[in-house]
Amino acid sequence: MEQRTGKQSGVLESIDWWTIAIYVALLAFGWMSVCGASYSFNEPDILSLSTRSGMQVVWIGTSICLGFVILMLDDRYYDTFSYVIYALLVLLLFATIFNPVSIKGSRSWIVITPSIRFQPAEFAKFATALAISKFMSSYGYNIHRMRDFALSCAIVMVPMGCIVMQHEAGSALVYFAFFLMFYREGMPGSILFTGVALVLYFVVGIRYEQVSLWDTPTSLGKFVVLLLIQLFSAGLVYVYCKDKQKAMRLGSIIGCITIIFLLFSEYVIPFDIVWVQLVVCASLIGYYLYQGLSSRVSNYLYIAMFSLGSIVFFYSASIVLNNVMEDYQRNRINVLLGLEDDVKGVGYNVHQSEIAIGSGGLRGKGFLNGTQTKLKFVPEQDTDFIFCTVGEEEGFLGSAGVLLLFLALILRLIVLAERQPFKFGRVYGYCVLSIFLFHVFINVGMVLGLTPVIGIPLPFFSYGGSSLWGFTILLFIFLRIDASRNLIRT
Repeated sequence: MEQRTGKQSGVLESIDWWTIAIYVALLAFGWMSVCGASYSFNEPDILSLSTRSGMQVVWIGTSICLGFVILMLDDRYYDTFSYVIYALLVLLLFATIFNPVSIKGSRSWIVITPSIRFQPAEFAKFATALAISKFMSSYGYNIHRMRDFALSCAIVMVPMGCIVMQHEAGSALVYFAFFLMFYREGMPGSILFTGVALVLYFVVGIRYEQVSLWDTPTSLGKFVVLLLIQLFSAGLVYVYCKDKQKAMRLGSIIGCITIIFLLFSEYVIPFDIVWVQLVVCASLIGYYLYQGLSSRVSNYLYIAMFSLGSIVFFYSASIVLNNVMEDYQRNRINVLLGLEDDVKGVGYNVHQSEIAIGSGGLRGKGFLNGTQTKLKFVPEQDTDFIFCTVGEEEGFLGSAGVLLLFLALILRLIVLAERQPFKFGRVYGYCVLSIFLFHVFINVGMVLGLTPVIGIPLPFFSYGGSSLWGFTILLFIFLRIDASRNLIRT
């Protein structure tokens, strides 16, 4: 642990009050949204502890007190006990797998009393962020060394695996946000590019698999994906092998072959061009392997692996979708991609949410005046789908204001992370902002029907103590670390 010299100034003088102000504003708007989502006309008092809005006041109050306690603790505790906190949370997550209590098909809740329960997965985020920050800031760590990067990924994947075994796939996906931090800390861009490419293959391939290309028996989805693999590999030759002429030559050959056989299939003999593209892909892979072995440039071998892995992933995606995923997961993806129109089944939540948001118009219907939310048309409208309440009661202007607040929080966290004098604080800061960014993007996206419904809360808005405490701890530990940035350490 780093030693310090000099006199510590007061925490209140060093704390970033802009972030505190954004935090309080989000809590206020979040409480109003919980009121709107949970209020019924027969409820006499929105502050009554028998109501969700009243209980949310309790969670907000305890969260503020928790944040104050975190700010009063010495920031060295978070560095020193990072691994201890991580180990305790992982053990708790593992124990929860065998939890006999199942709530909505999930075993992620620990029930103390019928009215008191908490979700360890919400607290595992800050524990994982602390552990990964501690590990990556240790002496001699190098993210470009395979062993170090693999251990970093293992720290993230262990709690993620435990959460998956609790039947909480949505909460587990949040841990992919840590790869944004890895990228900031020097992870090769090729890894991030590969992840984006795989998502693109899946969406395009599944969405247009049954669509014919022109009047040929060729699947449009397969045609586009295989063409993308070929063009991506040629682009990687230019980026990583620094050979522009060879990349241009490969791109020209790919384009000519594609056009020739496409016109032949359209106007001469109709046939499935996918077979030609597979032959082209195999030829490219062989070419990259030959170039890598003959020139001893390992990047060609990586490009060959990328091309082969892309093909394997694409053809296994449909198998995973149809034979591995649960029925409700498969149906949600099909509805999202427009392959099914099930507004009375798995698409009901999103459909009703879109109606609620659309009915809000420009300025909204006003506080507690939403009809869709008051009549409880939207399931989970005070937790996962709470943003639809914002859209209905506050309209486009209110929704834009909330999103601008979240944007301000993310941008402020970037500023705070970049000004950290030590790697531990910077890594933790980017973990925090990556988690917030993922939650906001996915939650708002699923309410608008743009991303899959995976059931994760909107920070500081969704009802519940576990998520509110978890996000508060996550944020305020970073604020405490940032408050000590001016101390001299040796």
